[in-house]
Amino acid sequence: MAFPLHPETPEGGRSLKDLFAGRDIDITEAMSHLKRVAADEGLPFGDRTMTYNSRKATILGKWADEYGRADEWRREVFRAYFARGENIALPDVLYRLAETVGLDPKEAARALAEPRFAAEVDQDWEYARSIGVTAVPTFMVGRRALVGAHPYEALVRLATEMFSR
Repeated sequence: MAFPLHPETPEGGRSLKDLFAGRDIDITEAMSHLKRVAADEGLPFGDRTMTYNSRKATILGKWADEYGRADEWRREVFRAYFARGENIALPDVLYRLAETVGLDPKEAARALAEPRFAAEVDQDWEYARSIGVTAVPTFMVGRRALVGAHPYEALVRLATEMFSR
């Protein structure tokens, strides 16, 4: 299951400064933290200043799954968004990414127009809201949740605490 990042974000994106305005968040420190966590896990993470709507990328993730390419798709979208700061709301960017993972860009365009994939994303999003997920990533074990980017050891603690009761 995947959830769109900031579904209210316009196609042109939104600055992180605007996104977090009034929330008493030190963006520089938050990004440094994410970069450290990503580095510890061997993940690429760039110096991005914008957030982009990931709904279309999420829809194409549903489509890519039908071709057994969902994992490759997610990795490539992750690199595009978090490492290179690309606007993953733009269809041309998504079509290029589809081609990168061996999927047909013309079929990707058709998938974006296919109501079924959008409906599946809507169902996932509604389910997330119904169980209290308010941010990504959120890792849930039973009724306990770990919200945000955390090192692997934190996930192990979450699971261990849950199953050691």
